[in-house]
Amino acid sequence: MFKISQILYTTDAINTGGRKGHVNTSDGVLDMDVRMPAVGSKYTNPEQLFAAGYASCFNGAIAAVAQGRSVEGSEVTAKVTFGKSEEGGYGLAVVLEVKLPHLSHEEAHKLVETAHQVCPYSVATRGNIEVSLKIVE
Repeated sequence: MFKISQILYTTDAINTGGRKGHVNTSDGVLDMDVRMPAVGSKYTNPEQLFAAGYASCFNGAIAAVAQGRSVEGSEVTAKVTFGKSEEGGYGLAVVLEVKLPHLSHEEAHKLVETAHQVCPYSVATRGNIEVSLKIVE
């Protein structure tokens, strides 16, 4: 189990009303209504927030492990799926689609695998949900 030995940052998010409610942070930066996932909804949902966080964190991890390789123009799309498991209950699955326009497919693959080992979202989800990595042109 991962254990924090040095705190670098702490934040909070407060939800009222669950998936048909409201979420905000105490600093006021995030303040929005949330709803169940629905096509065409004008509201965000927890899966979109998770996808945004994972994509941003993973792209940061790529930059952190690049070691001089050009990652300018890098793009990470986190596709988060919400569904039922065979055992019952609900869960998530993630596909991370990564574009690294200045690297060969092989270089991009190695860099993405390394980033997956250090990204805090990848560390937190490892062994808990299915996460697939995909290099896209």
